[in-house]
Amino acid sequence: MSIYEFHRGSAPLLISVPHAGTEVPPEILQRLAPHARELPDTDWYVHQLYAFARDLGASIIKANFSRYVVDLNRASDSAPLYPSGPNSPVCPTTTFAGEPLYEHGGVPSDAEVSARVEKYWQPYHQRIAEELVRIKAEHGRALLWDAHSIASEIPGLFDGKLPEFNLGTRDDASCPREIAESLLHTVQAGGQFSAVLNGRFKGGYITKGYGNPAAGIYAIQLELSQRAYMSEIPRGPWEPARAQGAARCIEQLLRQYLSFAN
Repeated sequence: MSIYEFHRGSAPLLISVPHAGTEVPPEILQRLAPHARELPDTDWYVHQLYAFARDLGASIIKANFSRYVVDLNRASDSAPLYPSGPNSPVCPTTTFAGEPLYEHGGVPSDAEVSARVEKYWQPYHQRIAEELVRIKAEHGRALLWDAHSIASEIPGLFDGKLPEFNLGTRDDASCPREIAESLLHTVQAGGQFSAVLNGRFKGGYITKGYGNPAAGIYAIQLELSQRAYMSEIPRGPWEPARAQGAARCIEQLLRQYLSFAN
């Protein structure tokens, strides 16, 4: 199994899908607690939701391995995502609900974490970096879109119910505010989905690490509430018809995003 799948497009847009992978090596899987083996924190079906993006000319990178193996949206040294915040483990040890991932004695050692970073994290980020350099060289600007989804309600992680579209630009550090605000207004004007900019989800390591507007590289994270395109409880299968509304809205946003590359 390859670390990631990659499609090179012709447009100045790279879509990253770091958390839709479901592969777990057997030597890790056997140490996971029973509830963790169901991979409840997966960004279910996000790569299928964005299948239309090839027709837009987007480059797409999608991780194949679960975020429980290594979290590609965290710093390789587990540094905090936000100033004065707690460390953000690159190899998590609990679920979003706060339950332990591993059976007793199964938590990876520092040496194992370093090995996972080298094997899974580094190749993914090397590809992102190389592709953004290529895109900028060819087009003058490079646009990065980090694609995620999450359950609408996770009491251990945030209060209440999330809006369906959660756009993040690290409080304007990774993308000019006028661009992000125009995307927010597009979702709100459509009337089908609720939306917020830099709310609970402002963007993770990928948005922070690659967004550099001064250098002509813009980065936006979309954290999509899963109720926008799938059955959450119980988790349902991929249903293309049910996902059409969210996919059409995302396509509209990406076309609009691409207009700012000129």
